[in-house]
Amino acid sequence: MDYIKLPHSIKSKDENGRILAEITFPEEKPGEYNIDHTYVCDDLRGQGVADELVKMAVEQIRGQGGKVRATCSYASDWLRKNGGK
Repeated sequence: MDYIKLPHSIKSKDENGRILAEITFPEEKPGEYNIDHTYVCDDLRGQGVADELVKMAVEQIRGQGGKVRATCSYASDWLRKNGGK
């Protein structure tokens, strides 16, 4: 799957422009990003796509020296299970 990485989101679209998967992480304070939304279309659920999105978001945020927090329940659980990694 091809991903489009933007400063505050990562997404994947099909050839018609339909969003297949997306994660958003606005910068709420300088250097502090909140993963507030994770979406995976029904066709891709159960295939590890949400896990991959959170991992990429965390890597992107930390790669620019930012701190990660999550209000999205999936991302919050992911961070707890993975020790915030």
